[in-house]
Amino acid sequence: MPTQYWRSPETIERLKRLERPGFALEFLRRNAEYRRDFARTQHQIARGGVDPETVRSELARRWGLRFRP
Repeated sequence: MPTQYWRSPETIERLKRLERPGFALEFLRRNAEYRRDFARTQHQIARGGVDPETVRSELARRWGLRFRP
């Protein structure tokens, strides 16, 4: 979602209805540092030479994320 819509009344109302995991995701999507870190991780994977699972796990550890199996 483009950042200009993040503060729209419709978006705010939708955010109010989210449970914790959904709200956490929305918080990260708006965090510029997380988005840069995620992009770097994706770039590392695309370049190859790294284990995708390892770099994703490192990203998750840095940001306190847990993924469902």
